[in-house]
Order: sequence, then C-alpha cells, then structure tokens
Amino acid sequence: MLAIDLRGKRALVAGVADDAGYGFAIAKALAEAGAAVCTGTWPPALNIFLNLLERGKIDDARRMPDGSLLQFEKIYPLDAAYDTLADAPEEIRGNKRYKDVGDFSVAGLANHLLQDLGERPLDIVVHSLANGPEVKKPLLETSRPGYLAAVSVSAYSLVSLVARLAPVMRPGGSFLSLTYMASERVVPGYGGGMSSAKAALESDTRTLAFEAGRKYGVRVNTISAGPLASRAASAIGKIEKMVDYYAANAPLTEPLTAREVATTAAFLASSLGSGITGATIYVDKGYHAMGAAVATGNLL
Repeated sequence: MLAIDLRGKRALVAGVADDAGYGFAIAKALAEAGAAVCTGTWPPALNIFLNLLERGKIDDARRMPDGSLLQFEKIYPLDAAYDTLADAPEEIRGNKRYKDVGDFSVAGLANHLLQDLGERPLDIVVHSLANGPEVKKPLLETSRPGYLAAVSVSAYSLVSLVARLAPVMRPGGSFLSLTYMASERVVPGYGGGMSSAKAALESDTRTLAFEAGRKYGVRVNTISAGPLASRAASAIGKIEKMVDYYAANAPLTEPLTAREVATTAAFLASSLGSGITGATIYVDKGYHAMGAAVATGNLL
C-alpha cells in the first residue's frame, strides 16, 4: 500500500507558536507520518508557547490518531530577521523577551541543531514565517522600513535558512515554504509589502531549487495556500471575509482546512515527492484557476 512514510526522518518547522495556523498542522502531519519534529519559535512568543504545552492547554489539538500527543523533540528560539546574533541591535538582544533565550538568530539555530542532534541532523525544513509590520496599510502608504521588514522576514529568511541548513541536511533533504495568491493578483487589504514579499518568496523558491539542488541535492518548494482564519492571519484584518469569498468562488466550495495543506506538505517532504522541486503547489480548492468571480463580494 502506497503511504507517506517519514519514519527515521527529522523535521524543523520554523514559525510555530500556538496550535493554530498551517505551521502547527504541518508539524502534526509530519509527526503522524513518523518524523521527529523540532520547532523554531519567535522569542516573544516562546514562553507563551511553552506554557501552553506544559499546562495542557492545547492537548486537544496535539492529539494524534493513535491517541498520543504530538511531541516536539526540541523547541528553539528563532527570530529570522537576524542571520547572526551580531546582526540584532542591542535593544533587541537586551530585551527581556530575548536576553535569556540564547542565540536566536538563523545561524544560532543551525548551531543548536548541530550541538544537540549531531552531524547532519535534518531531513525536512518547513518555513512558516511571515511578518509585515504595516500589513494593514495600502502599498502606497507603506514606509520603506515596513516594506523591507516584510521582505526580510517573509522571504529572505528562506534564503538564510537554506544557506545555513542545506549543508547539514541528509541526502534527499526537502525545504518547503508557504505563500499566498497575493503574490500574483491584487488582494485588497493584504498590504505593507507582503504581496511583494510573497512574490519574492516564489521567485526565490525557483532559484534556490536550482542552486541548492545542484550544490546540496536538496529540493525547494512552496505551497500557495488559501486563506485560513488563524490567529496570525487576523493581523491582516477581514480574514473571515476572505475565507468566505474563496468558498463562494472556488471550484470546490468547502472551506479549506489546515489539515489539507499539512498533508500536501507531508507528501512533498516524503520520497513520494522526490521528483518535485522549484514548484508552487496550489492548495486552495482550485481558486487560483478562476479568472472571474462567480459570487459578488467586496473585500475592500
């Protein structure tokens, strides 16, 4: 029987801080397929996430099909805005939410993995990182720092992760990120440079697939997922309207679930997806195929 089998594999899911959103769902699907899962969590959210786990507040979401709970092998601090600790300004390094967590940079994450888990500790890396401090602003009103911050955390961070983690991955390694249709088409309200960041992420996926594929033998793909009313997405505003609009206009009208994105991620990370790289895979109930709206609606 053909099945997704990730036994003996180890995954890092960067960008998990609660039980909502695609990152958590992907971590759970990878674990269900047999992988050991580590996470990278934004330092300001790290203690909250650890408390949720320790107090059993998200045990229902962690419940696996066999009744056990999803376990994270390691949980590391990660602020993907910084390639090295020296890149972080003093006001960040001295901040109470950062100063006691150790090296939270991308290079620090790579070092932690090597120190804790040995040489070539990874098979799978999932980039579930996005932040646009001015995401609610129209592009015309977005400042240069806000725009560059969106591109830095949401797109360049993938380049940084591949550069530092591909050399220490086992043969057949897989990188995966999450993108959104706003990279290709106008989505009113998805501002602050985030649409540009997602376009950069997709372009970088293709280039990284070639460069890292030739140099390290790894694959690099991205999933263009439909909207999900997660806590992180609520920062965009009007996320519920976006979910309803997709449901009204996509070929398949059932609302997209995080599980559907997660199982696609598990497939791409497995040997079943070994021939796929440099691809943007749409998991949006077919919405990307539509050239005109079926139902009227207004996201403005």
